[in-house]
Amino acid sequence: MSKIDKTAILLIGFQNDYFHPEGILTGALEDSEGRNQMLLNTLELLEAIKDREDVLVISTPIQFTENYSELNEPTGILKTIKDTGAFCRGSSGSETIEQFEAYSEVITEVKGKRGLNAFSNTDLESILRNNNVCKVALAGVVTSVCIDSTGRSAHEKGFDVTVLSDCTAGRTAFEQQFYCEQIFPLYAEVGVSKDLLMNSGVSA
Repeated sequence: MSKIDKTAILLIGFQNDYFHPEGILTGALEDSEGRNQMLLNTLELLEAIKDREDVLVISTPIQFTENYSELNEPTGILKTIKDTGAFCRGSSGSETIEQFEAYSEVITEVKGKRGLNAFSNTDLESILRNNNVCKVALAGVVTSVCIDSTGRSAHEKGFDVTVLSDCTAGRTAFEQQFYCEQIFPLYAEVGVSKDLLMNSGVSA
């Protein structure tokens, strides 16, 4: 009997420093309404697929050592992370949001991410291939940074990529719309969670 081709849902950036009211980078996501709605949509998605064997759910938290030695002269958002002390390993801000605790048995956590791309410095690619994954669907933050970087890398590695527009959020509503309409279609499909559930044979 041949293995079933699986879809992997990659959860990116669902950590307290982005989502908790006291998170260091909560203010970086100016579109708080969009962030809150995408979280609700993602939780609904997890609830719908929690018993599926043909869907793999992977979380790729970003965590740094106390002195941020992994970042050599960082720029942009990585410099902001270092300057503010965000996502420091062992801190409450680096922990996965508590809303995911109910799905801890469903979510596989892949550690090691210390940059924008979830494939960099992690075993993500080998885990996907070992589980016969051919398609990845991206959920999380930030649209213009980690979502885009991970999506491009997945495409280059030969995976079919879908960006879930209702389960991702940018720094602003404009950024989210722009990337979903103008950038992601260059290398990925842009869909919503209900489409993913239908295509996977799951009923919402």
